[in-house]
Amino acid sequence: MTARIPEPLVGDAVCAALRSQVEKLGLSIGDEPVWSEASFEEVTDPFSQEISVVAYWRGKARFGKATFFPDGRVFAEYQVLLPHPEKPDSYVDSVQIWGRPPKLGGEAVLAEFLK
Repeated sequence: MTARIPEPLVGDAVCAALRSQVEKLGLSIGDEPVWSEASFEEVTDPFSQEISVVAYWRGKARFGKATFFPDGRVFAEYQVLLPHPEKPDSYVDSVQIWGRPPKLGGEAVLAEFLK
């Protein structure tokens, strides 16, 4: 069985959800990620043998990855790499989203600056 690349409507929803997680922090990554700029590959789960589609965003200032599972679930992560607006010793490494479109939850991944 071959997995199919998700429809642009689904891909755009994932991209918007990633940007929304950044915006919740009062930050912006502009129009990144852009669905039409993603590259795709199929990945086979070694245990279940299910085939998922993975979208990658590479080659610009940030890296991102979204995995589309056969049952409709999505997990995506996109780099932010900006100082946290309220925590001077931390930065926002990335944002993550998960769920089934259009209901996608998410959170920011924070890291501390090296001292």
